[in-house]
Amino acid sequence: MKAAPAAQATLLRLAEVDAEIGRLVHQRTNLAEHQQLAEAEQRVRDARDAVVRAETRAGDLDRDITRIERDVEGVRSRTERDRSLLSGSGIGARQATELQHELDTLARRQGVLEDEQLGVMEEREAVGAELGHATAELGSAEEQVTEVTGRRDTAEADIEASRAGRDRARAGFVESLPQDLLADYERIRTSGRVGAGALRESRCGACRLELDRTFLSQLRSTPAEEVAHCEECGAILVRGA
Repeated sequence: MKAAPAAQATLLRLAEVDAEIGRLVHQRTNLAEHQQLAEAEQRVRDARDAVVRAETRAGDLDRDITRIERDVEGVRSRTERDRSLLSGSGIGARQATELQHELDTLARRQGVLEDEQLGVMEEREAVGAELGHATAELGSAEEQVTEVTGRRDTAEADIEASRAGRDRARAGFVESLPQDLLADYERIRTSGRVGAGALRESRCGACRLELDRTFLSQLRSTPAEEVAHCEECGAILVRGA
């Protein structure tokens, strides 16, 4: 393949732009904000789980408190009724004994219920504090997600602005190149290698390797219009750059 030396030199500028585009793509892919956002979102999920657990436990305890209060109220009503009967007239000794026994039983039952009520209320207070902490943690985590998302979006916008400039420059170079030379360059580049590099003394500018003396001697005797390739990496080797 033959191409004017000026066209080959343009390949170097295209390769530089492609390298810059590659760096921008890598930079966007590896923004620190991506990992920070993933961690913040995980923090939100953990906080939401903690809130749900605390809310569920608080609901269970509230129902327990309501049940105990209802049971205590029932015991008190029964106690008042029995006391009223016991203090009334017209009851026999046997009935009085039974009523007193029931009052003693009710008193013990009320004591058990009140102890249970106290324990449940103390646990409910602790769960309430836990729920408050989990809710605050959730709010903080959501704020962090918003803040990191903003920084990520700003960084991506800056990168995209730079990328747009490089894309415009690339389009200009591509338009000016012969199709066969461009196709050769793209074939090399899309295989994951550097498409073109300058010959710097005895080194390839694409792979930075020292080239064989015999190859260099043959290269010097080759017309400048003849497109050469690095024997090490296959990049288009631009001479006289």
